[in-house]
Amino acid sequence: MIESNLKKYSQLETLNVSRETFPALEEFRSLLLNENKKINLISKSTEKDSIKRHIVDSAQIIDIIDKDTKTCLDLGSGPGLPGVVLAIIFKKKRSKIKFEFYEKSQKKSNFLRKMIKHFELNAEVKQKNIFEEKELEADIIVARAFKPLETILELINKNFAHYNTLILFLGKSGRDNINECLKLWKFDYEIVKSLTDVNSVIVKINNLRKK
Repeated sequence: MIESNLKKYSQLETLNVSRETFPALEEFRSLLLNENKKINLISKSTEKDSIKRHIVDSAQIIDIIDKDTKTCLDLGSGPGLPGVVLAIIFKKKRSKIKFEFYEKSQKKSNFLRKMIKHFELNAEVKQKNIFEEKELEADIIVARAFKPLETILELINKNFAHYNTLILFLGKSGRDNINECLKLWKFDYEIVKSLTDVNSVIVKINNLRKK
């Protein structure tokens, strides 16, 4: 069963994720599903297809994260999607990127701490409401299934003193959301098609400012 599951990660090879990384990702998925029996971390309906829906989906931004990045902040990390997935992959690449997982839920934060310890990740859990934090800094900010695009842009503008790049997972309304936000905001952006959902996109944003 494990071997057949590992084959489902083959799509990641196009992103320069080595096969040696697949067992760790599968182990994380297994731990996630086990914990999901106790607390709600992911939707029950996505468990059967969780390799594609959660692990591969989270990993797909690996190639658009600058190799010289020193810090990566995951907004509303939840059970570590995408934060833990990215941290596992970068560890296997011998990267020194430091991850910060912002998650206000105590139960989810406790799970994140267990994953950091278990996989010996270069990461730290910030069990805080990020909307109440000020003067934040990070080279890369990532967010998946967190808040609407407009809310995230307001958060970045008000609460971050410095960041280089914002990488967001957007659903089927992603392009429309971007066009709507461009009425109020100026930013450079690049859209990348999702590997896991033809209707979804990844957007990479730089130079955010209000009009």
